Amino acid sequence: MIKAILIFNNHGKPRLIRFYEYFAEDVQQQIIRETFRLVSKRDNNVCNFLEGGSLIGGSDYKLIYRHYATLYFVFCVDSSESELGILDLIQVFVETLDKCFENVCELDLIFHMDKVHFILQEVVMGGMVLETNMNEIVGQVELQNRMEKSEGGFSAAPTRAVSAVKNMILPEMPRNINIGDINIKVPSLSPF
Repeated sequence: MIKAILIFNNHGKPRLIRFYEYFAEDVQQQIIRETFRLVSKRDNNVCNFLEGGSLIGGSDYKLIYRHYATLYFVFCVDSSESELGILDLIQVFVETLDKCFENVCELDLIFHMDKVHFILQEVVMGGMVLETNMNEIVGQVELQNRMEKSEGGFSAAPTRAVSAVKNMILPEMPRNINIGDINIKVPSLSPF
């Protein structure tokens, strides 16, 4: 089972973090730092699996990673997962990101976090692998994009909200408010 998926840049800045097992936030931060320290100091010509750090289970867990340009993609898995299978899964995930963002880069992960999480959820959910067929994943992403466009997308939400308020039919405001001996005249608030 996949315990965590960590993506960070060459400087150790997290770009996507997903834990499938509960860890307190301070422990998560320590895991991220320790994982970066373990993975970043390795040469490029050594294998891409290593024993998990002391915080995430030690020898019972494995860190399987790939380094692409400025990003490390690290999957923390238990001993039941195949190292080569997870390496292939990382490849599928990165190629899917590449197809969806047309030459993916670190900035895509920063500015399109919702889409990246959606893609990841199509691949892995609850620590279990759901889909490894890249065409199927891309098809689901395209379907989601079409649904967002037909609904106007998130960027159109403020405009739709303003037009909905403008089109509301409100009862006419009282012009005079009488409270006992006090008489208050209400100015017209209508922009028309």
